[in-house]
Amino acid sequence: MTPQLRIGTRGSPLALAQARWVQAELETQHPHLTVSLTIIKTTGDKILDVPLAQVGGKGLFTKEIEQALLAGGVDLGVHSMKDVPAELPEGLMISTITAREDWRDALISHRYQRLDDIPAGGRIGTSSLRRRAQLLHHRPDLQILPLRGNVETRLRKLAEENLDAIILAVAGLNRLGLKHLITCYLPPEQMLPAIGQGALGLELRGPDTQTLNLVACLDDPASRVAVRAERAFLARLEGGCQVPVAGLGLLAEGRLNLEGLISDPEGRVLLRDRLTGNPEDAEDLGTSLADTLLQRGGREILSQIYGRPLDI
Repeated sequence: MTPQLRIGTRGSPLALAQARWVQAELETQHPHLTVSLTIIKTTGDKILDVPLAQVGGKGLFTKEIEQALLAGGVDLGVHSMKDVPAELPEGLMISTITAREDWRDALISHRYQRLDDIPAGGRIGTSSLRRRAQLLHHRPDLQILPLRGNVETRLRKLAEENLDAIILAVAGLNRLGLKHLITCYLPPEQMLPAIGQGALGLELRGPDTQTLNLVACLDDPASRVAVRAERAFLARLEGGCQVPVAGLGLLAEGRLNLEGLISDPEGRVLLRDRLTGNPEDAEDLGTSLADTLLQRGGREILSQIYGRPLDI
C-alpha cells in the first residue's frame, strides 16, 4: 500500500503556497509517498473586521489545525512560525523548522521610496502591534491604520483606502512571487521581525514516529537554533503574536546572536537589547535576554498590556 500523509493548512493563498511547497518537497524526497492537503479555517481567518490584538487569545491561526491533528483528521500541520504560540497543546510538537526565508519586513508604497520619505500625517496600514509600535517609535507623526486580510487583500487596500504605504513580511511576498512589489526593505534597526518570521514549522502528534521520520529531511539546523532562541524569549514573556514583542536570532562564526524588543503599543517606551552565546544554549539565551528586558521595565509594559501582573 502506498503510504499517505495528510497536511492540514489554512486556505489563504500564502498558506497554500507554503503547504504545497512542503508537499512537493516530501514527495520528491519520498517518491512512494502520497501527500494530500486538507484546508482548515481558523479563528483568525473567520474574524476579519477586528484587529487581532482586540480578538484576544493565542493560536488564532493554529488552534483548529491543532484540533484536527489531535483528532487524527490530519497527520501534519504547516504553520508560519510567527503564528505559533510559545506553548503548544499537550500531545503536539513542532518537529521540523524549514530553512528560513528572508526574515525582514517590507514597505510597499505607490508614492514614496522610503519610510522617512513619507510626510507627517502619512497613513500606513498594519494590524500588527509589533509593527505599529516600532513605526510610531521611529515616526510618531504617522497615522497607523488597521489592515486585515490576506496578502492580496492588503495590497488591494493600499489603493482602495488611499494609504501611503503598507508593511508586509518579505517571506510571504517571496513565496507568492510578489517580490517585485517591494518598495524597500526595512532594516532591523527600524523594524525587528516577529518571532520566527520567515520560518515554517511542521507540527505533528508527539508519538507519531512515522511522520516524524518522513519530515525530518526538511529540518534546517541553523533555522531551528535561531527560532528556538526566539521562542524561548517569547515564552518567558508569556507572549503571543498579538503583543508588541520582536526578536531575531542569527548564527555567525559559530555564535548565536539574539536581539529582542518589548514596547508599549504606541512606541513611546521601546526596550531593546542583545546577547551572544553558544548555539547549544539557545533556550537559555532567549530566557536571559527576556529577563534583561523585564528588569529594565518590560514587566510593567507587559503587565499593562495583559491587564494583570506578570507572574514571572
